Amino acid sequence: LMSAAGVWGGLVQTGGSLRLSCAASGFTFGDYNIGWFRQAPGKEREGVVCISSSDGSTYYADSMKGRFTISGDNAKNTVYLQLSNLTPEDTAVYYCAAEREIFPGHCTRSVYGMDFWGKGTLVTVSS
Repeated sequence: LMSAAGVWGGLVQTGGSLRLSCAASGFTFGDYNIGWFRQAPGKEREGVVCISSSDGSTYYADSMKGRFTISGDNAKNTVYLQLSNLTPEDTAVYYCAAEREIFPGHCTRSVYGMDFWGKGTLVTVSS
């Protein structure tokens, strides 16, 4: 099971920051890569970033590089996504998901490769 929760209720102004948390349970956290995804209104779900469980390698979508940062706390079975310099185009439901790591140091941002999904949390960026 995974749950994603947004700090500050997920409402932020343009240029603001927000940290999302993803807590995992029910599986061996260290065996799974974690990915963050988002789905904007009327659009398909897209991969934001993923982090490898074996060595912490990260893979960002190009449009998120420099603004979003993923990090993890293995002791708490939790992965974070720091969102910065937000714009209204970042308004979306954000999800975390887990995939069992197959190739050490590699993870996927594909929505089709995940084994477990969190329920998602809405991030609204006002102009």
